[in-house]
Amino acid sequence: MSAAGVVYKDLLPIPDNTQPVTEPGKKEVAHSMNEEPTLSHALATSGTEEKGAAELNIDGDVKDLGWNEPPEKIAKPLVGGLPNEELWVLIRRFNKQMYHVKEYPYPVPGNLDLNIADEEEFSPDKLRANVERLYMTVIIGVMGFGKQMMRLRSWRETRRTAWFCTAYFSAWMFDMLVPLYAATLIALIAYPPSRAIMFPPAPLALVDGKTGGVQKPKAGVLGSVDSATGAPENFKGEAVEAEASNFVNSIAHVAISSASGKHPQNDPEPEEGAVHDSVPDPTQVALSASAARSTSDGKNASATHDKTKVPMETAMWTKMRPIMHGLADVSDTWERFANALSPTSPFPPDLHRLRLAALVAPLLAASIFITSYMFVKGVTFGIGFGFFGDPVIQPGIRWLNRTFPNWQKLLELRNSILRGVPTNAQLTITLLRLGEANNAPLPPPPNSHGPPPEQPVAVSDEHLRATGADYPLNASPEELREAMSHDPTVAHQTGGSDISASKDSKHGKKGSKVLSLFKTGIKGTVEAALGADRLKAAVGSEHAKNRLGVIPDKEDEEQSNGPVEFGCRYHGKKGHVYLSSKATIPCMAFSLDGKIEKLGTLGREHELHPIWTVAISDIKELKKVGGLGWKAKLVVGWALDREVADGLEIVDKRGQTWPLTALLLRDELFNRLVAMDGQKWESW
Repeated sequence: MSAAGVVYKDLLPIPDNTQPVTEPGKKEVAHSMNEEPTLSHALATSGTEEKGAAELNIDGDVKDLGWNEPPEKIAKPLVGGLPNEELWVLIRRFNKQMYHVKEYPYPVPGNLDLNIADEEEFSPDKLRANVERLYMTVIIGVMGFGKQMMRLRSWRETRRTAWFCTAYFSAWMFDMLVPLYAATLIALIAYPPSRAIMFPPAPLALVDGKTGGVQKPKAGVLGSVDSATGAPENFKGEAVEAEASNFVNSIAHVAISSASGKHPQNDPEPEEGAVHDSVPDPTQVALSASAARSTSDGKNASATHDKTKVPMETAMWTKMRPIMHGLADVSDTWERFANALSPTSPFPPDLHRLRLAALVAPLLAASIFITSYMFVKGVTFGIGFGFFGDPVIQPGIRWLNRTFPNWQKLLELRNSILRGVPTNAQLTITLLRLGEANNAPLPPPPNSHGPPPEQPVAVSDEHLRATGADYPLNASPEELREAMSHDPTVAHQTGGSDISASKDSKHGKKGSKVLSLFKTGIKGTVEAALGADRLKAAVGSEHAKNRLGVIPDKEDEEQSNGPVEFGCRYHGKKGHVYLSSKATIPCMAFSLDGKIEKLGTLGREHELHPIWTVAISDIKELKKVGGLGWKAKLVVGWALDREVADGLEIVDKRGQTWPLTALLLRDELFNRLVAMDGQKWESW
């Protein structure tokens, strides 16, 4: 596949090249995006047929498309064929997923970079991000499929179910079930309008998973159409992201409650002034909860006596990286299939769907002639050969390993069936590169400064419809309005009193005061420590210098700027990073010059007096780092109720590191640097 067009070879599920296997060590380094080192770079430079605001920059100067403007003042669409809200969903989730990237100078699988490294670094925060991503992609998708099945088998939408029932038993009578399945699958893949005809859309939260009928959303109002709870949102996708975060929090809460031995049904009746009224809920404090349980039960929790503690912890933490990598692979594959079935510009609209349909077509043809007896005999032979055929299988694998090292890579879906199909991260970096190729960096997603309105979202035929003359979900307009309207009591309903008791976290009046006093004390300690950092930095402490400005004030927020200059600190010195794309060699520079605020996008680099300059093409590694340690960040954010400004480490090809701290627009700078030039990246 090239940007110029599609040829018949592209429809075949074969790798476009065998270099990852035959020449895995061959380096291919591009010095600019125009050299098109990957399909992502090629599509970014060729643009889309339907032009958006980011593709109409003619004069060559960097164009500000509304980096510091409210969303209603930003041009629509920024990218042709893609609504701004969909673009912001992709960028917002990209920011959460990408932590650390390194240049990958070798042939990339599927001709797309930004794949996950085999030796990806593990961290609990990254594991959390992968579980959240799994929820937003796989779990939400499976929930939607399950509710569609319940709608179909409930007979509420009578005409649609009757058509499915007639087709099924007609095919069953003539032994044509497999051809029916294959033909239906081909239609769903190759002809997108058939999806809405056979499976008409409905807001996920509005469908009862047990009856297939209409229900009141769990949030008490239908404020979003693609979330499981129907919670309100200010911008598209925020409700699902909040659900994913609370999904992980709830798992952690249940685990902590189990470790601490929480059993509210055995608690005595609440009494004013009793001991339990004076202490906070230990599941909220969560410090040494499991050890406290063992001690209160009369058991010694010392690791000296518990010989299982260390080996079990070691085994669990050792397995976390492959588990995290497996979760990411599942999400990647799901996203690739979703992007193949519903491609987003600038990726080709039909190629990948036709390739998938072409794979099912032989099954349709063969199923007409293959009898059920032949199918059962073939499957049972395969099971027997797999179980007893080791003397044949193992020599064959050893021969392949000798003759074609890394042959397994050619069989990966991203190299064959899904070749050239992006994950959401690869789609996002392509869109970011499209903006950079036109000197029009895509503005960041808008922030939600206030709570979303607790009122029903506007629902159109795109979100709720029926096939033929049936009512959607077999519900009258009055029933639908009642289900979508706001009811504040629904969100608190559980499956029983035991669930309610286990879920609730009650500190008691005095317990709440204890937490407030504790927070006040921590706040004073934190403020004193941050004040001491200024003194330590003045006498030369590098660690203290790196912590200066981590709690930004209003002046820092006003000077954060973008898309060309970004307020930050370097070794404690307050200044700006400036990105220049007009120079012969695009570069970034750090300057202490206050005039940089007035330069805008004029590109007068000679007036900046930079302390250091790095060519964009020389960057080989980008790593997001915390402004404070993760524990300190949690404590400081909780005690001060303030944002903590994090940092970014930049490593060039000579191995020199440029640490930027107190960087409010860290994600935005990271996105510009990762998309500006011809590097091929790998996610670590």
